[in-house]
Amino acid sequence: MSAVLSLDVPVRDGELVPYANLDYAASAPCLEAVSVAVAEALPAYSSVHRGAGYASQLTTARYERARHTIKAFVRARTDDALVFVRNTTDAMNLLARSLPEGTTVVVFDTEHHATLLPWAAPVRLAPPAFPGEALRAADEALAAIEGPALLVVTAASNVTGELWPIAGLAHIAHRHGARIAVDAAQLVPHRPVNIAALDLDYVAFSGHKLYAPFGAGVLVGRRDWLANAEPYLKGGGAVVTVGVAVGERTEWQSDVEARHEAGTPNVLGAIALAAACDHLTLTGWDGLVEEEERLLTRLRTGLAALGNVHELALWPADHPRVGIVSFVVDGHTAREVAERLSADHGIGVRDGKFCAHPFVRHLLGVGQGGCDEIGGAVRASIGIGSTEEHVDRLLAALRTFQP
Repeated sequence: MSAVLSLDVPVRDGELVPYANLDYAASAPCLEAVSVAVAEALPAYSSVHRGAGYASQLTTARYERARHTIKAFVRARTDDALVFVRNTTDAMNLLARSLPEGTTVVVFDTEHHATLLPWAAPVRLAPPAFPGEALRAADEALAAIEGPALLVVTAASNVTGELWPIAGLAHIAHRHGARIAVDAAQLVPHRPVNIAALDLDYVAFSGHKLYAPFGAGVLVGRRDWLANAEPYLKGGGAVVTVGVAVGERTEWQSDVEARHEAGTPNVLGAIALAAACDHLTLTGWDGLVEEEERLLTRLRTGLAALGNVHELALWPADHPRVGIVSFVVDGHTAREVAERLSADHGIGVRDGKFCAHPFVRHLLGVGQGGCDEIGGAVRASIGIGSTEEHVDRLLAALRTFQP
């Protein structure tokens, strides 16, 4: 069985209660298997790649094994690169720095800021009213572009949990000679990903969403753009040789991973992320998905029965989604709701605009800056370790809020 590290928290009367963590979409708790893997690696921890000592050699082997494990987890192509970064935001900024000159980026306004903001002068598309409109809008936008193009899209919304048609969008992008980059941060903790089968060019995700909160993430994808780009970070490990005199040529590594992983990498973060991937693979997805969908249905059905609570969604209620639900409560700000849930009931949720300001404004039906005044929405998200009691505690607590 999968298990996460647990926590007891104080509520307003001073009693300690088991924490109802419904904030997985922000950062998932650490899997026990991940904690064990990191603890086992610590005694031999050393810098990687250039040390002759036993600890350095062992740590290097573990670091590179982690790279292969994560590639296998997302079914990457054999020749795909995997660059370790800090998180999804870091991965998308690395990709933005690696685009061929003249590349036009197309992105929907429904994106997390990590995939909305790194690009220079992108073509921004309005939130589509249904999945087919997303395909049509991407098709029209890419058809109008001359030269290299990149379509950037989320796989699962961090606001609504709704799954995007990434296979169809990849097909459209390639039909126009463009590439597709997918933010999979909210997908990989909930569903298996197959880069090769989906024909995705780039995929980014973070360890802290995947039960490995040790500060590592990855960019996985085609090597050529990364190989031809200036190093994302310039420093030790990224170079073959550095000239003696000022102005003498520096020769950068041709190996893509070395080229973009300058400095001492987050070895423990890589080991943690690989351990999470291993554990989820060994556990098997069928049971995890079945349990998540059961709890999600319980949560959404319960919310729908509350007359003063309104779920936010872009597409019809029956559209497939992962375990993320955002909502508003009549007569109460999102911050007030979140604070009372924590202080009175030991429930952790997220409130605000979830680093997706344009999308949340659209869902709330307010203009530029409008949700700054009303505080956004409340988001409850579930994952491994979530229980019926957590869901029912949230629903019972929300019944105490009067309009």
